[in-house]
Amino acid sequence: MAKVKKAQLKQIIEAAIFVADKPVTHELLQESILAEFELSKKYLTQLLNELEKDYADKGIHLVKLASGYRFQSDASLNPWVGRLWQEQVPRYSRALLETLSLIAYRQPITRGEIEQVRGVSVSSNIIKTLMERDWIKTVGHKEVPGRPALYATTSEFLDYFGLQTLAELPSVALFEEHQKQDNQPLFPDEPVREEA
Repeated sequence: MAKVKKAQLKQIIEAAIFVADKPVTHELLQESILAEFELSKKYLTQLLNELEKDYADKGIHLVKLASGYRFQSDASLNPWVGRLWQEQVPRYSRALLETLSLIAYRQPITRGEIEQVRGVSVSSNIIKTLMERDWIKTVGHKEVPGRPALYATTSEFLDYFGLQTLAELPSVALFEEHQKQDNQPLFPDEPVREEA
């Protein structure tokens, strides 16, 4: 086992998370860059917690997501940081967002169940787009005639929205309160049709 100071361990962890192209897990850190130091998971967690505190009052933060740790800019700085990218943020249709919401809150759920709640057909393109983004996946098939696919969200969905678990999603009561304030239905009645 190699000897190293705590400050240097924190620098190694910090650098590894900074250069990683996706969130980094405890296991990946322990099995790769920290393998020679034989750190316990408890001590590694302590070091990660210290790094989170070190970045708490800075423009970037170390955040824990569903699939590991990553650095991200403080959300309050988005109006300025966003100017670095000329590309437009993707705009998603209301139908896609409603479908994604139903999957997130009622998973596992079939396409037919989504259509029943929304009152309209769900376009194949919506499911395809959500799967291409790795926000949803097929987790099985319902034991009914036709064996429709059951959909659920992925860890990439949680990471994209900055969540560790589904429990961090806003409560349905919050949506109902918003609906009462605006006096508009959450899913207005629409004729049954195929949507893009």
